[in-house]
Amino acid sequence: MKVLGIETSCDETGIAVYDSELGLQAHALFSQVDIHAEYGGVVPELASRDHVRRILPLIDSVLASAGVAKSDIEAIAYTRGPGLIGALMVGAAVAQALAFVWKVPTIGVHHMEGHLLAPMLEAVPPAFPFVALLVSGGHTQLVAVNGMGDYELLGESVDDAAGEAFDKAAKMLGLGYPGGPVIAKLAAQGNAARYRFPRPMTDRPGLDFSFSGLKTYTLNTTIEAKENDTFDQQTQADIAFAFQEAVVETLAIKCRRALQQTNMNTLVIAGGVSANLALRKRLEAVVAKLGAQVFYARPEFCTDNGAMIAYAGCQRLLAGQSDSLGIKPKPRWPMTELSKV
Repeated sequence: MKVLGIETSCDETGIAVYDSELGLQAHALFSQVDIHAEYGGVVPELASRDHVRRILPLIDSVLASAGVAKSDIEAIAYTRGPGLIGALMVGAAVAQALAFVWKVPTIGVHHMEGHLLAPMLEAVPPAFPFVALLVSGGHTQLVAVNGMGDYELLGESVDDAAGEAFDKAAKMLGLGYPGGPVIAKLAAQGNAARYRFPRPMTDRPGLDFSFSGLKTYTLNTTIEAKENDTFDQQTQADIAFAFQEAVVETLAIKCRRALQQTNMNTLVIAGGVSANLALRKRLEAVVAKLGAQVFYARPEFCTDNGAMIAYAGCQRLLAGQSDSLGIKPKPRWPMTELSKV
């Protein structure tokens, strides 16, 4: 089955063609980072308008790259939610319109299920069951995954997601957007001995996260440095290092607890923050001590992309699932509501 995948949940237009027998045929992504950078975050109206501009030319480009004619497409998978309502509507409307014209079925994919399954696109994919750390700009969750659609939420952030905290910390430090890459780059120059930031909610049992207090601690440290006239480039790097180290260690501690609690020996990390090299290195050390394994997608599939949507949609289509015609985005959509495959 050849599936066209469409991802428009936020600020990136992702398109892909996935073949159930041949694998990923082609994919492309247009990022809106430059559009939103001057605002320090995503402006929903601008995101929706740019999806409208980019989506059809990108579909034509990906089909051409895959050497696939429109008549060869047998189904369309699109991101139904969660995400920005306007952005989701663009993808859903295009998917349903093309499906009507091409006379093929559609399937609305859960954005976070797409992220969770992105490592399945690698040459050596993980096997069920496993613990998944879904960590992005909008979500920080630990999920026990027994099979596709068989998810148990173990813990989640009670306030800011980790990726959101990176963005806000970067803004406090006067850095660019998105925050994850710029903080990671600056942290490489930081002095590990200068600051130690708190590891929130690690001194109590449970698997929930909280990054709001860490964000406040970062702000207070930055303000203090400015008041003392010590806020130079090295201080920026030292604060960036301390912030990243606190986030990474907090996530690692919770992942270790989740593996021990579930008695599973496989960890999957997915979402934009999973591209962070410091996080990958720390989690590799954690699972090594437990005799477990860790899997993650290549960097281009950590952030939003059409390939993960095409893959996830294909699996559900092969299981006999499909949607009726109609534009029904779900900006809020708990992953535990998904049906098992």
